[in-house]
Amino acid sequence: SGAGRGPRGGAGSEGREPAQDTPRRHPGDLPSGATLGTHMVAGAVAGIMEHTVMYPVDSVKTRMQSLQPDPKAQYRGVYEALRRMVLTEGLWRPLRGINVTVLGAGPAHALYFACYEKMKKSLSDVFQQGGNSHLANGIAGSVATLLHDAVMNPAEVVKQRLQMFNSPYSSVLGCVRTVHRTEGLGAFYRSYTTQLTMNVPFQAIHFITYELLQEHLNPQRLYNPGSHIVAGAVAGAVAAAATTPLDVVKTLLNTQENTALSSLNIRGHLSGMVNAFSTVYQLGGLPGFFKGVQARVIYQMPSTAIAWSVYEFFKYFLTKHTLEKRPSS
Repeated sequence: SGAGRGPRGGAGSEGREPAQDTPRRHPGDLPSGATLGTHMVAGAVAGIMEHTVMYPVDSVKTRMQSLQPDPKAQYRGVYEALRRMVLTEGLWRPLRGINVTVLGAGPAHALYFACYEKMKKSLSDVFQQGGNSHLANGIAGSVATLLHDAVMNPAEVVKQRLQMFNSPYSSVLGCVRTVHRTEGLGAFYRSYTTQLTMNVPFQAIHFITYELLQEHLNPQRLYNPGSHIVAGAVAGAVAAAATTPLDVVKTLLNTQENTALSSLNIRGHLSGMVNAFSTVYQLGGLPGFFKGVQARVIYQMPSTAIAWSVYEFFKYFLTKHTLEKRPSS
């Protein structure tokens, strides 16, 4: 879901300097030799699960963000939307586009973690020898997000066009070919700046909330599935609700919703975040910016909870495995 991505830059304890009198590692801390591969595997698995487990709700969200929906696709709530989609369009309709999401999410998340870990290490040594530099974490996270979204953005465009009601596209490949032929390569990156703009506040709110809750629920920062699930779900919900206006704008840029654009006599294709913001406001006023907020929060809560718990589990499992193989370390 784009902004709705999971844990970034590891869990609370990873990368922190242990207290001087207790040089031992926590079970959740990674041995330095395993870091890159472990983070890539954990990140890719968490990323794919996060994007797929709640995928039907993501399909509903895309439709609910439509500015001028077809009367047949006007839904009162998430459950009603899912029920009607299955009854009128078939059992598999809410899963349409899931394949392109998996294709994008795996490499995008693996790349994110590889870049994040590598840069964080190099920059931390520059800024704060042997310590954990927040500045290094911030720069590494920003560069990694640029890469993640560069991979994920085209997949998002194809996914959202397949999710729409009465979508003219019959397959992923057909959609890619048609969009490329009629709108050019740029169409796959129209929402890139909006996506990045959304990710900055999303990740900031997400991380601050997660870390805050971990301090209360899991002060030792050990592997504790319950605390990761609760903190992840709450952090995801708060960040998702706060960034919904940018998500509505992103959906409009990705789908180029025909009825909405033609009602304002917009010829050609809508591009640019400012233009999209003004289009949403003209058609829906302020409430227009919160279309689909319910679906977005419902999608995000389990997604971030799953992503954090899967990520923390893999980190714990792979670390334990590495430490068992190297008992002397």
